[in-house]
Order: sequence, then structure tokens, then C-alpha cells
Amino acid sequence: MLWSVLRQNHPMPKILVEVRRPYSSSEVTALLDSVHAAMVAAFRIPPGDRGVRLIEYDPERFAVSPELTQPDRYTLITIECFAGRSVDAKRALYREIAERLEMLGIPSDHISVVIHEISRENWGMRGIPASDVELSFKVDV
Repeated sequence: MLWSVLRQNHPMPKILVEVRRPYSSSEVTALLDSVHAAMVAAFRIPPGDRGVRLIEYDPERFAVSPELTQPDRYTLITIECFAGRSVDAKRALYREIAERLEMLGIPSDHISVVIHEISRENWGMRGIPASDVELSFKVDV
């Protein structure tokens, strides 16, 4: 049985932003909004489909290359999403994230993005696999 269109109850993709310094509330909002906007632009997810969170680490708990000019600005973004996006969509995503975070003072060479693609049968929601749910967005972009 195919369930009706998936809406806001189970936002996808899931995004984790990890940083090495504290940010103010307004900076956190800008950072999360920027990453989400990049996802909307590149992966064409619905604008209301938000699943973005941030973890701040003390620098000694998050080691980075000593060659970075601003190690406190290093930002790691991990994206868990359904498999199916094209290489061009991923290129666009990396570019969108870098451009948007540079506007917030994070150098592009201090940003890493890791995408974990998950087949829909390996993602559960509402007690069923996502492969049994009609999505409100396209994955094959």
C-alpha cells in the first residue's frame, strides 16, 4: 500500500552542521538558513522541508588541519538523504553551500560536505519504509 504524500512531519534530508566555536543565536539561524537554502536551490527540496541541526564543539574536541588560516571557522556539514541525486546536483550543492557560508565569514576552504545517500527502503517513517510513501518532491534532480 502506497501512503499519501509525505509532508512536514518527516522532513528530509537530515543535515548536521558541526562547528568549532560558539555562535550567537542570530549567527546560528543565518548558518542553518544558508545551508537549508543551498539544499532548496541545488537539491530542489521543498522550502518548508527543514531538518537542519547544529553542534558546537570546544576546539580541543574537534581537531582540524593546523594549516587552516582560521581553524575556529572550520565547518563540517553531513547530509543524510535519499539516493538518486545527480553529480551535477551535488556539484551545485557544494558550490551553493560554499558561496552562502562565505557570506557569513566562513572561508570556502574551511568547509567540508559529506553526503550519505540512503536507499528509501532503509529509511523508516510512520512505521513503514520510505519506499512505500509517495514523496512531495523529486529525488532524481
